[in-house]
Amino acid sequence: MSIKVLYFASLKDHVGRSGDELQVSAPVSLLELWQLANPDLPLPNALLAAVNMNYASLDSLASDGDEVAFFPPVTGG
Repeated sequence: MSIKVLYFASLKDHVGRSGDELQVSAPVSLLELWQLANPDLPLPNALLAAVNMNYASLDSLASDGDEVAFFPPVTGG
């Protein structure tokens, strides 16, 4: 199963890339997906996530063909 992972804003700089294509054998939580993609980086505080452009919690599952986005909180003015 293939899952596309995207990183946005300052998070892209933090991980050093804009995305990953991960192969998994079963659906995984977004937290597990972060840990698979970034084993040496701790989970950032207040990390937001989306699956297929819909906000999702870190315990949500991603499966084959999904696009997962991780991004920092956004503030406006």
